[in-house]
Order: sequence, then structure tokens, then C-alpha cells
Amino acid sequence: MASGSGSNFEAVAIACREGQLAAEVALLVVNNVGCGASQRAGRLGIPCQLHDHRGFSSREALDQALIASFRTAEVDLVVMAGWMRIVTPALIGAFPGRLVNIHPSLLPSFRGMDAVGQALAAGVTLTGCTAHLVSEEVDAGQILVQAAVPVLEGDDHASLSARIHSQEHRILPLAVDLAARRLGLLQG
Repeated sequence: MASGSGSNFEAVAIACREGQLAAEVALLVVNNVGCGASQRAGRLGIPCQLHDHRGFSSREALDQALIASFRTAEVDLVVMAGWMRIVTPALIGAFPGRLVNIHPSLLPSFRGMDAVGQALAAGVTLTGCTAHLVSEEVDAGQILVQAAVPVLEGDDHASLSARIHSQEHRILPLAVDLAARRLGLLQG
């Protein structure tokens, strides 16, 4: 699942293709027409579906459509690779322990929107990113993998975001692998 440029989605897809992750990306779902993630899916030959959240009556209705798409695609594990929507208990319950999210902070610090801006405003010297299982409380699920990123003198939102994003690309495939192994989806 992706809402934006899709670089985290592509990092997972490439990890699968290069054998670093013994999995297959069966489907990408996006919620924004023409977003970069859908363009990356086309280039990578990965099926992509649009579920524009603006066309649904509620978050629950969107999540029911997502569940139907994932079940049709026989998805075992769902990865929120920059999905900028809060999911409901319906989706979480349909994939218990099988919904992985990436977040641009060292959780439990700076949960929710604009974690990079929150870190800069707080004046911290260290932040990072976290891949975690999704729970009903936003950004509060079991942590799978984290990576620390120093906040450098003179950092702004763009420069710090870029360094965090680089680490997200590294840890998200690791978290997917760990979650899949814990569920018995991967062996060895």
C-alpha cells in the first residue's frame, strides 16, 4: 500500500527480485491517482489498483475494498509502504499480525503525522525510522526493526527526511522478512 512516490514499495520489490527477500509483491494498492508508486509498479510489471479514499463513504468502506483486493490477490502479508491513511480495525483484524508499517521516527517518539517536523521542533540530536506491526493505536504496534539517524547541524525537513528515507529503504525489507518468518510464511 502506498500513497506517494513509492520508493519504499520499490525497495521491497527490488529486495524480492534480487533474492534478499524470499517473497513476491503480488499487488500494489494506491490511493492517489497518478502517484509515483503506481508509475513504479508499471515500470516493475507489478499489478496496481487504485482505491481513491475520496470515493469511499468511510474509512471502513475503503478498508473493506482493500481486504477484498488483498484476498483476491491471495496476499499473505500487507505492507504499508508510505500509506498516508489511518486504517481501521476491519483491515487490522483481517490481517492480524500481518500488517507492517514504516514510520519516520524512532517510535515511540514522534508518532503520527510529520514525525520529521516533530523531531526538528523538539531539537533532538537523534531520530530515525521504525518498521512495526500495525495496531489499532496509531504507530504503537510491535516494533520489528529500527534504524537511527543523527540530526545534523543545519538540517532542514528535506535533508533529514532524505537520510531517514534511505534507512527506511534498508529496514523495510528486513522487517517484512522478520514478520513473514514469525508467521511461518518463510522458512530458514
